[in-house]
Amino acid sequence: MNFREKYGAWALVAGASEGMGAEFARQLALRGLNLVLVARRGDVLSRVRADLEALGVEVKTVAVDLATPDALTTVISATAGLEIGLLVYNAAFSQGGPFLEQKLQDNLKTIDVNVRGPVSFAHHFGHAMAARKRGGVVLLSSLTAFQGSPYLATYGATKAFTLAFAEGLWFELRSSRVDVLSVCAGATMTPNFLRSAPKGAPGMLPPQAVVTNALAALGRRPVTIAGVLNRAVSLLMRRVLTRRQAIAVMASETRKLQLPK
Repeated sequence: MNFREKYGAWALVAGASEGMGAEFARQLALRGLNLVLVARRGDVLSRVRADLEALGVEVKTVAVDLATPDALTTVISATAGLEIGLLVYNAAFSQGGPFLEQKLQDNLKTIDVNVRGPVSFAHHFGHAMAARKRGGVVLLSSLTAFQGSPYLATYGATKAFTLAFAEGLWFELRSSRVDVLSVCAGATMTPNFLRSAPKGAPGMLPPQAVVTNALAALGRRPVTIAGVLNRAVSLLMRRVLTRRQAIAVMASETRKLQLPK
């Protein structure tokens, strides 16, 4: 059974304008899936759409700010009549720096995009998938999910939520033949990451590698980590270091980044 036969004709990718979201869209298009692309910047989505249509698939775009309360309503309206068989929630918002120096509204926006967003989208599209007895949900987490992340405290906490949420859904929905996967990405060569860390980071992977790993893992396990170094570091942080030591390591590494203002 190929990818389209397993998940259906349409996939929705939230956060599809660049980086891993755009790469998810590209690799799904190569597998023959039509796409609904969701992101805030409509002009950028239009360029991504043109590239994907050249691969021979149908593409719809929805320009919406996923931090707004009516974002899901907008997407539901735009996808009326489409059988969304695969949901990829890649959208994320983060603010770096000491928590008390950040604006409260920015931290609440992080929660809206990174927590309320995946819960809302999975709840809506998951209903139809479970009823059809086929589907897939891919939620982007992070290596920050496994311990507290100083200077990215709210962002890391939202990714811990995503990890636990996806694991719970993986168990609940497997009887309905809906695959759920949490992708715990490490440093990835996306435009957003490189804006924060222009010099890169050890073990940094191209988006293609992370997405290829994720699509290969979907339906096989509840969690995946791309890259040998990332898997080794994650194992070290969780199994060898104490909790306090792991948090201190995260603090040290995050300080090296050129944190966004």
